[in-house]
Amino acid sequence: MQPTVEYMILIPVLILQIFLFPMIVSAVMGQWVGDRQTLELQQTASSLGSVIEQTYLSLNHTSILSCKFNSTLPFAPTIEGYNFTATATLHAVSNTDYGACKVLDVTLSLVGKQLSTSTEVTLGQNVQWINSELVGNPPTACLLAQKLANQTIQLEFGS
Repeated sequence: MQPTVEYMILIPVLILQIFLFPMIVSAVMGQWVGDRQTLELQQTASSLGSVIEQTYLSLNHTSILSCKFNSTLPFAPTIEGYNFTATATLHAVSNTDYGACKVLDVTLSLVGKQLSTSTEVTLGQNVQWINSELVGNPPTACLLAQKLANQTIQLEFGS
């Protein structure tokens, strides 16, 4: 019995599908995983920015003269099994509408991946950032804050 023309056409198509389908699925899944990790990294950066801002605003109240404060960090120790690092830099901004302020740029990066994101936190003139780095979120990781007698608020990552 001779194979028909339809079968002769379908055999190369089936062979092509055997090789093409796994490659397409791999590419799509790789993109989906990268997007998911980026989103989680952005959410972690946003949470960290919120903790910094809330800590600053709490200590900036006039009823607090001076104190030290540790704030725990409300997120997972890793992002999908990858450690992350967080660094921050502080710079002054002059705005005629609201006066002068300082902005803290917080950058998070996944260790071993080419993913990073950043968020900005607007703070007052009386803030100082002490250079520090957060590596992952171990159980002892925190944000250290101290309000000095001269009303300066010092912030840094701690453990």
